Amino acid sequence: MRENIGFIGLGLLGLPIAANLLQAGYTLTVYNRTADKAVPLVAQGALQAAHPADCVTAGGIVVTLVWDDEALESVVRSEDFLERLGPGGIHVSMSTVSPDMGRKLADLHARHGSVYVEAPIFGRPEAAIARQLWIPVAGPQEAKERVRPVLEAMGAKGIFDFGEEAGTAVLVKLIGNFLIVSAARSLEEALGMAERGGVDPKAAVNMLTSTLFAAPIYQSYGKMIAEKSTTISQSKIPQKDVSLFLAAAQNAQFPAPLAGLLLDMLEGGDRSRH
Repeated sequence: MRENIGFIGLGLLGLPIAANLLQAGYTLTVYNRTADKAVPLVAQGALQAAHPADCVTAGGIVVTLVWDDEALESVVRSEDFLERLGPGGIHVSMSTVSPDMGRKLADLHARHGSVYVEAPIFGRPEAAIARQLWIPVAGPQEAKERVRPVLEAMGAKGIFDFGEEAGTAVLVKLIGNFLIVSAARSLEEALGMAERGGVDPKAAVNMLTSTLFAAPIYQSYGKMIAEKSTTISQSKIPQKDVSLFLAAAQNAQFPAPLAGLLLDMLEGGDRSRH
């Protein structure tokens, strides 16, 4: 029998990932602030919780996939969440948050006898559906071993271990997202220049991403940008994650001028930086 998993956060990524768990045979109790988003999962057999703590079983596994530091901390500090999780319980945080928040919540869990595991996700919703997710993890070794089958059932194609210290896996996620946003913004500018100069953007990106830049990010974003099916400005995620990357760099007293420039561009150039 596979254990019951609690799942909190049914956004664009959370919904297909939770559906993968149901399809893999897990019993699922789900919670989302907007309750209607749970309807497709309930139709597939999930139980719907009225409060975050109702997703938690003593000594069990609960997964969160929420927007930011504030949302994650509010779930963890919600009534009875940590108390119900208790000794032996594992909280798998898949949110893209700050390394400082990761460390803060790991300490908070330890004081309650439970364990905090970071497992942020690389992959768009279509990658979740196709089970092509890449997941860096950090946390106590025994807990990571216990949750590994759960991550695989969610759709992880690869799981990469970054040790036991909280903050490391989310830092890798922020680094990766900084590189993704940088690549996408460069592609927008480059393909815009191609079009302005009379070059077919689709032909240009096909040539470049099959030769010099034969990498998944260049290929997928290049295709979408050339076909005008996406722009960075259509999502709030790049601004949020580059801001987190820049804040982490500042906390580490590490100069990150490209991140600062990129954030200015994402915010429309209306920021003043000192």
